[in-house]
Amino acid sequence: MPSARHHIERHRTDRIGWLRAAVLGANDGIVSTASLVVGVAAAGAAHRSVLATGVAGLVAGAMSMAAGEYVSVHSQADTEQADLARERSELATDPVAERRELAAIYVGRGVKPTLAREVAAQLMAHDALGAHARDELGISATLTAQPIQAALASAASFAVGAALPLAITAVAPELHLLLWVPGASLAFLAALGAVAARVGGAGILLGATRVTFWGALAMAITAGAGALFSSIA
Repeated sequence: MPSARHHIERHRTDRIGWLRAAVLGANDGIVSTASLVVGVAAAGAAHRSVLATGVAGLVAGAMSMAAGEYVSVHSQADTEQADLARERSELATDPVAERRELAAIYVGRGVKPTLAREVAAQLMAHDALGAHARDELGISATLTAQPIQAALASAASFAVGAALPLAITAVAPELHLLLWVPGASLAFLAALGAVAARVGGAGILLGATRVTFWGALAMAITAGAGALFSSIA
């Protein structure tokens, strides 16, 4: 008799919250800092000034990312809590209607009406609010908003991303800043896009290409703005 085997499934939805914040932070760190460095260098600033500008951009950007991500995700969390509070009130005042509503959701998904009513009754007896949160509101423990986690992930990943072009700026010869920084930054972006796509289960080439294209565009536009400022100043 063959031995029983456990069927193990590995899904990636539990990574969405921190992965989104981390990728966004690192991408912003690389693109914004590299663009800042390239723009200031294109304007003819001295190497020391370019480096100081980059450091200031790292600190300001990390704080801005943390604050922005916290406020954004906290707004989502507030909305989720408001919906849950309303659902809790409706369950307390009219549980029969809520059970019919839940059963109708299952019928809409293809479950036979009799079975749908039975499933709705059993799930509500076990955890009424959890059943409605998951199946009516689309709120689950896996995907629920976590503001502090998102803020910390964004700030840390931004700082790490920004440190990469800054390191190149520190070691690159002043005359070659406009070659070294964009080139290295595009390589960093391609690697970031590939890693993010791999972790998220998406196509690696597409992820790398997408991130690299937008990074190159941002640096090119910023360099053009710096050069234009230098010519008219």
